[in-house]
Amino acid sequence: MTLAPWLQRQLRSLLALRGHAVLLAGPAGLGQFELALALARAWLCERPNEQGACGTCPSCHAIDVRTHADLFALMPEQQAIELGWPLDPLTQERIERKEIKPSRQIRVEATRAAVAFTQVTHAREPGKVVLIHPAEALNPESANTLLKTLEEPPGRVRFVLATEAAHQLLPTIRSRCLTHAMRWPDEHEGRAWLSRVAATDYPALGEDDWAACWRAAGARPQEALNWASLGLTARLWAELPQRLAHGDWTPIADWPLARQLQVAMMLCHDAMAQAAGAAPRYFAADALPTAPPQRLSGLWRALQQARRTVEHPVQAGLWTEAWAQRMRMAFASARPSRAAAALHSRA
Repeated sequence: MTLAPWLQRQLRSLLALRGHAVLLAGPAGLGQFELALALARAWLCERPNEQGACGTCPSCHAIDVRTHADLFALMPEQQAIELGWPLDPLTQERIERKEIKPSRQIRVEATRAAVAFTQVTHAREPGKVVLIHPAEALNPESANTLLKTLEEPPGRVRFVLATEAAHQLLPTIRSRCLTHAMRWPDEHEGRAWLSRVAATDYPALGEDDWAACWRAAGARPQEALNWASLGLTARLWAELPQRLAHGDWTPIADWPLARQLQVAMMLCHDAMAQAAGAAPRYFAADALPTAPPQRLSGLWRALQQARRTVEHPVQAGLWTEAWAQRMRMAFASARPSRAAAALHSRA
């Protein structure tokens, strides 16, 4: 596994720490999981070096194929499936029988299994590691189950926790860890890394498209890749503000609902910023529709409320239709921008 250069630098500093529990904290898209896995690999490697794991020993190979006996990945079932991490046989069978749905939280049963894992003698010499991702998915019962073991792990057991929302963790979890704030790459380094990835994984995207993904991601490289995987292009990103403001959600209707909501919040954020005389963050200024500040404030509050339940909508199609209507009403009678005039002239 080849780490991005800014993650490799952080790995070297993390390897110098002597604590038994490390919390990697920062916004989504900075590579928390990749760094957590690299740290676990280095801790378990049979021939580690100052750069981390050797990548060739039996321990490294076992992690690559997800069969290492001394590594326990504690994560929601939905996350494990997305990352290609195996579930325990009983949970896998229950999901296949449709007795349960893959959870988006870390179940207390899985946490108890992790605690039991720490109490068994390690199979290889370096010790054992529990990787928790994302740590904010620990519900209160799961977090409390973990506390005593996290504070005083038996034998040579270490923990690495990755989170995109450290504020959601129990203070008792945070206090038992050494916290590492994820570092941001500069634009030159981040864009150069994206270009290398693009050459093999996304050959159809051009430089302007990657610039749009970078802006949509707020300068977070891993998040830029997530936008690219949705098919985001420079032309689409330029057109989205006006199309959404007019209730046309066709370009993003097939995206996950959480992504649709995120785009709506980014549009609302930039419209509010521009109304207050500030520069927009995500979209070009001349692409933004306008609306009275009172309407924008009401829309923002509604979007924040929707974020709490977006993962559990009653019906996805109705949800999209309702928000298309809500956006159209918020920006109704708005003064069209130059981008809007150009868009309608092409139509």
